Amino acid sequence: MPEEMSIFPRIALKPEVHDYLRNVFINKEVLAAVSQGEAEQRFQRLLSCLSHPPALTCVRASTHLASLEEIQHRLGEELKQQKCDSQSEDISVTILPHPHIPDVLLLPVIGPRPVVQLTSEVIVGAQCGSAVLRGAHVFAPGILATPKFMKTGDAVSVFSDLEGKCTRGNKDFKGKKVFVGNGVAEMDRSNIFCSDEPVKGVGIRMVEPLYQSPSFDGVLPSLAFLQNLPSVVVGHVLGPRPGERILDMCAAPGGKTCHIAALMGGQGEVVALDKIRGKVERIRQNAKALHLDCIKAHCFNSIKAVCTDQCTTFDQGPPFPPQSFDRVLLDAPCSGLGQRPSMVCTWNLKEICSYQPLQRKLFHTAVRLLKRGGVLVYSTCTVTLSENEEQVAWALNTFPCLTLQPQEPHIGAEGMLGAGLSPEQLRLLQRFSPELGWSAAEARGEDDSPTEQPESPTPLAHRANKDTIGFFIAKFLKS
Repeated sequence: MPEEMSIFPRIALKPEVHDYLRNVFINKEVLAAVSQGEAEQRFQRLLSCLSHPPALTCVRASTHLASLEEIQHRLGEELKQQKCDSQSEDISVTILPHPHIPDVLLLPVIGPRPVVQLTSEVIVGAQCGSAVLRGAHVFAPGILATPKFMKTGDAVSVFSDLEGKCTRGNKDFKGKKVFVGNGVAEMDRSNIFCSDEPVKGVGIRMVEPLYQSPSFDGVLPSLAFLQNLPSVVVGHVLGPRPGERILDMCAAPGGKTCHIAALMGGQGEVVALDKIRGKVERIRQNAKALHLDCIKAHCFNSIKAVCTDQCTTFDQGPPFPPQSFDRVLLDAPCSGLGQRPSMVCTWNLKEICSYQPLQRKLFHTAVRLLKRGGVLVYSTCTVTLSENEEQVAWALNTFPCLTLQPQEPHIGAEGMLGAGLSPEQLRLLQRFSPELGWSAAEARGEDDSPTEQPESPTPLAHRANKDTIGFFIAKFLKS
């Protein structure tokens, strides 16, 4: 199939991973419902849209501290000032409330823009390049190569290393790269590569990004929280209520933990677990910044979070007695193949497939810790069947006490065919599938929908439900 006219090439995958994913999207159940051509087209659209940023930036508003309208107004003023400080000709800022989710604000991403490449080139890592496409400046640790004599104040073009082959300190990289915008050096080359101390801070300040999205560095830190839309939906689907005891099993960096606590109005207890100490400290910092005292964060392996003996105390922290929690969120470690923008995935097939056993171990613990009548929400940010619908089929077969439940809000698509689930079960699942609503014309900034006015807020807000990262949510009730 010829390459669509996209801004960036399709995500680069190892051949074995490409073939594995293709078989996921062109499985027997899918081919019984649609033609081979339709299934192939969907898979190719997925590969294309994964390398491009979503069309809108999603901000979760701390509505437990202020009204959505006040936060919307204050955010607009902050971002206008940001544009004034950067001497931008256009200081207007569009901020829209989401039509269905009461604590979400949406900001359109402007791009791709007609930015002229410069002769001086800076190469950054793929992860850094993806962050730039979502509004970030270039932080010094992400810089791999610069011109030999780059000085503070030099204008440079920034490129993302597509294949991970650029070595740190390079002066003239010739490998595969993609242009992400122009910026101004905030450091000399010598300070970036020749420092005895670990380099910190902004290395390149982006002034002409290919995709323009506001930088949220230091902007209303207690009121506006950058979070992908499906990640906000998870908190609402869990449905926390004041006074409940809730467990977030894999909580870092704490965005969903804090959202759960905010939805409870800070009344009750939210236990957050993560096995990496530095990440647990980050959760505590986020909770403090958002004035959420009901969060208790512990450094602990969630697989071992249920007592094996006759323990009865909860207050000492993990492990906990069985049936300790009213609701459990298992936002599981996963292959992350739904993240956008992502121009390259360097993992091999063994790494991609390594998460299913871990997720099942966590699932066993989650069910044991959940009270009868309690709610378990399972979510991932990947697109595979083995980590999503197949896990649901396995869970329903392994735990007769679990039944699938309707989700509110349900703004994504239904589950994908291929795991033997019934149509009724698939409708209860929520899969955010950006490839279903993605078009190369929109990625190029063209209007391929002449019946809609681009200025109208309704189509733009509703597009946010489709143009997301790839994500999966399942909600269970324990009887």
